[in-house]
Amino acid sequence: MSFSLKVKNEVCRTSEISKDEVAAQLSAIMKASGTLGFGFNRAVTFKVVTENPSIARWVFRVLKEYFEIHSKLLVKKSNSLKKNNIYMVLIPEDADVRGLLQHLGIIEEDDYFNINYGLPLDMLKDENCKRAYIRGAFLGGGSISNPEKTYHLEFVTHDEEYANALSKLINSYKLNSKVIQRKNSFVIYVKEGEQIVDLLNIIGAHNALLELENIRIMKEMRNNVNRIVNCETANLSKTVNAAVRQVESINLIQSEIGLDRLPKNLKEVARLRLEYPDESLKELGAMLNPPVGKSGINHRLRRIEKIADELRKEGR
Repeated sequence: MSFSLKVKNEVCRTSEISKDEVAAQLSAIMKASGTLGFGFNRAVTFKVVTENPSIARWVFRVLKEYFEIHSKLLVKKSNSLKKNNIYMVLIPEDADVRGLLQHLGIIEEDDYFNINYGLPLDMLKDENCKRAYIRGAFLGGGSISNPEKTYHLEFVTHDEEYANALSKLINSYKLNSKVIQRKNSFVIYVKEGEQIVDLLNIIGAHNALLELENIRIMKEMRNNVNRIVNCETANLSKTVNAAVRQVESINLIQSEIGLDRLPKNLKEVARLRLEYPDESLKELGAMLNPPVGKSGINHRLRRIEKIADELRKEGR
C-alpha cells in the first residue's frame, strides 16, 4: 500500500464531524473529482470518480446520511495498464442535483449552471470547516510521495483561479505552497518535510504524520552518520597522505645527506616518524621526552619537508 493511499484511508475514517464540516469536505471532493452530466429534458446528473474505495464509500454514505440522497455506487475496470478498479458515485437525475451543487458552493445560485471557480467562502465558516475543505481537496485530487524517497505533497486541479485560491487557503496556516502548471492541470505543491507534517496535521492524518516523522528522524540520523563518516574518512585520508609524504621526505634526506646532519629536535621526530609511520602527530609528540604538542610536531615535520624540497631542487 502506497503512503498516499494510507493517508487517504486514514482521513476517510475521520469521525464525529459536524454537517458543516461534512459539506465543506464533500464540496472539495466533488470539485476535484466530480463530473456534471446533462441528459434529455434538461435532466442533470453528477458523478464522483475515484480509484479509492474508501473515498467512494465515504461520499456514498454522507450523501445518504446528511443530505438524504440515494446515490448509486458503481465499479468498473480501468483502461490503464494497471487495470485498477474505478469507483463511481452517481447522483441520479431524480435527486436535486442543482440544489446540492448550489448548497455546496460548486455552482452559482442562479438559473444557469455557472461554475464557481473560487472557493465556497460561505462554507468556510470556521477553522474546522477550512481544515475539512483542505482534507476534501486532498481526497479528491491530492497525493503524497513515499517519504523514504522524497518529500512532496500536491493537489491537482484544472483551473488556475481555483488553484491559487486553494493555495492561499493552505498558506493561511503559515505554509508555503506554490502553484505550477503541468500540461492542462494546475498543481499546488508542498516540498519541505516539516511543512508536509503540518499539512497532515491540518487534514487529520495523525498516524501518517507520526510515520513520516519517524522516517524523517531516521533519514536525518543516517545523513548525520554519513557526514561524520565522510568527514572522518577525509581526515584519515589526509593524515595518511601526509604521513606518506613525510616518510618520503625523511628517506630522501637520509639518502642524500643523512639524518645526523639535521638539528637534534628534527632528527628525533624524523626517526620516530620512520619507526611509527601510522601514528598521529599527537601520539608522536607523546613519545618524546619531554613530550611535545601536536602543533610542535607538525612544525618540525614541515621543516623536514622543506629541507627535502630544497634537496630535490638541488638534484634537478
